[in-house]
Amino acid sequence: MLVKNWMSKDVVTVDENESMSQAIRLLKKKNIRMLPVMKDGKLSGIVTDRDLKKASASDATALEAHELKYVLDKIKVKTIMTKNPIAVPPDLTVEETAEILLKNKISGVPVVDDTGVVMGIITQTDLFKVIISLTGVGKKGIQFAFQVEDRPGSIKKIADVIRAHGGRRRTHRNG
Repeated sequence: MLVKNWMSKDVVTVDENESMSQAIRLLKKKNIRMLPVMKDGKLSGIVTDRDLKKASASDATALEAHELKYVLDKIKVKTIMTKNPIAVPPDLTVEETAEILLKNKISGVPVVDDTGVVMGIITQTDLFKVIISLTGVGKKGIQFAFQVEDRPGSIKKIADVIRAHGGRRRTHRNG
C-alpha cells in the first residue's frame, strides 16, 4: 500500500514569511498539529503546534496581552520552523513511512514530488486508518490468523479449505 492512496491531499500550508500568530490561527481553525512551510511554492520547512507553543512560552515571559500579540505578529514562521524537514515520496509504502515516523519520533510528514511540491501529508492518524482497514474492524466478518510453513502452496491450501466451507475473499480499497 502506497502513501499516495492514504495521505491527506487537502494540505494546509503556511508561507515562511507569515507571522507566528497566523500559523497559530491556522492550526486552531483547521484543528491540525503541523504545517508545511513553503517558499516559492516548494517545501522549505515544517512548523508544529509544539514549535509554536515552545516559541510562545519563551518569548512571552512577563509580557502583557497586547505586547504578546505584537511580538507574535512580528515573529516570522521561518525563524521557528524546522528546516529541511523529513518528507516522503508518494510511492513510498505506508510501512516504510511508519518506520520513518517511529525512528524519528515524529507524528507526520509532508508528501512531496520529485520537484519538492507538496502533494499531501501523512500522519499517524492516517496510518491508524490503514490498520483499521486491514483488520476490517467495524465491518461484518471474521478475522483469522494462521501460522504456516514457509513453502510454496501453503497459503493456497488454507484458502482452499476456507472456500470449501463457504468463505470468500473480499477486497476493499481506500481512495
